Parts: sequence; C-alpha cells; structure tokens
Amino acid sequence: MAAVRDVEIDPEGTFKYILVRLQRPGGGERRDIVRGTKAAEFHNHIFEKVNPEMEKLGYECKCLGGGKIDHNSKDKKIRVFGLSTGYGKADHSATVEILKKAYPDYEITWSDDTK
Repeated sequence: MAAVRDVEIDPEGTFKYILVRLQRPGGGERRDIVRGTKAAEFHNHIFEKVNPEMEKLGYECKCLGGGKIDHNSKDKKIRVFGLSTGYGKADHSATVEILKKAYPDYEITWSDDTK
C-alpha cells in the first residue's frame, strides 16, 4: 500500500474530490485516500479513473463520499466543503486529517457549507 499516495489533488483552484477506501480482497489491510481534480465534471468521473488503477495494484475500492476542495497554494490554504450528489457527503474531518499529512505547512479547514 505504500506505493499509493494518500493525496492526489490539483495544485490550485476549486474542484470536486472523493474519499476512497482501499482494501486488500478478503478484508486485509485498508487505507483511505483523497483524489480531486478540476478535470472531473462529476464525482463519479474521479472514481472511474481511480478504481481501475487501484484494481491493477490488487485493491478493492469503495467511494466513501465526496465534496469540493478549494486549494490556494499561494496562501497555503485548503478548504474542504460540499457534497456529492451521487456518493453523498464524505467525512470532511477524515479528509482534512489525510490532507494535513500531505500538506503539513498548510492551514486546512472544513465545513458543511455547499458553496
């Protein structure tokens, strides 16, 4: 699992994200990862890209929900908010904990706001 990065998000802007649980088949080791990009019109577009990549590595994927990320690299701030119509709202507090490991020098906040 060490080969899979915890976070892959766009370096700037506001975009959709999903929280994904990776697990070895049979209930072995598991981990949650964050993926987000402006290229995705809908949250399922992100999952449709991530799922085959992770299956090739031998993991089962489950989308735990989604939302939006506002990433301001100049000010080193990330805001997590919103929800996914298709997957429901991700646990933004869990997402923030994962983001803090990848961006330790950032101010990272979350809210249930939709905008």
